[in-house]
Amino acid sequence: MPLRTVAVVLPPRPSLFELGVVREVFGVDRTDDGVPPIDFRICAERPGEPLELDNGLVLLPPYGLEAADDADLVVAAAYESLAPPGPATVETFRRAHARGAWVLSVCSGAFVLGEAGLLDGRRCTTHWRHTAELSRRYPTAEVDPDVLFVEDDRVITSAGTAAGIDACLHHVRCELGAAVASRIARRMVVPPQREGGQRQYIELPVPACSADSLSPLLTWMREHLHQEQPVSDLAQRAAMSPRTFARRFVAETGTTPARWLLLQRLDHARHLLESTDLAVESVAARCGFGSAALLRHHFAAHVGVAPSDYRRTFSTAV
Repeated sequence: MPLRTVAVVLPPRPSLFELGVVREVFGVDRTDDGVPPIDFRICAERPGEPLELDNGLVLLPPYGLEAADDADLVVAAAYESLAPPGPATVETFRRAHARGAWVLSVCSGAFVLGEAGLLDGRRCTTHWRHTAELSRRYPTAEVDPDVLFVEDDRVITSAGTAAGIDACLHHVRCELGAAVASRIARRMVVPPQREGGQRQYIELPVPACSADSLSPLLTWMREHLHQEQPVSDLAQRAAMSPRTFARRFVAETGTTPARWLLLQRLDHARHLLESTDLAVESVAARCGFGSAALLRHHFAAHVGVAPSDYRRTFSTAV
């Protein structure tokens, strides 16, 4: 069905910014710029009653849940508590998807779709801080923590905050065309489509040591990332046989020497890309990757974007 009506369903204490994102894409009259009109509705279980937002402001939702029953797209707004919403809200999303409408969640709104059973057996995502909890609550959902948004069988879920813009513009692009999506993006002063996923915004989980016996060696390894560090040499520094060293290293850090070293090098590369204007080749050399090509390979695999793209987004160098 064409995109003519969009209904946002508000749970308790919805997030103001994420609600504003959805309204900015679907609820602003841009017919003067060639964007088709969209009937935009903000719905809640008790329309007309004060509903407190996450920042303390109060909203009076003008529509009840029944206003979502003929919407082409029903949106689950982000909210603060992650507590299960009321049964009437859950049923609204079940009915919407069952009759052929699209459903979309922004950030923590994915938990509302999970309660409705709409994530079961489907790829989905949410803010990277909540992906583990989403997987725990809905074990049959295929949670992808790396992407900005996912579309699976008329169910769109997005990562945190601004990723809701990406998901909403994606739906506009699919339903109304790339030209319309570009016009909306231009008015919002955002890119029509961002590259990469949310991995670039997540700190790499560099394993820590759980005991003191390897701490001096780990300090040395961090201070000499630019050097080759074969396991045989590391074992000799630790006064152990290579086999004993490898076993002790996994026991105390939770990972192998090679992976621990790779994550440390990637973490240092991110720091240099953010805080310096060193060429990528120089960053690779300082971090022990040997070549810019090898740095690009590992950076793309673990961070999700090229080093140059990461620098454009996060650079703080003057």
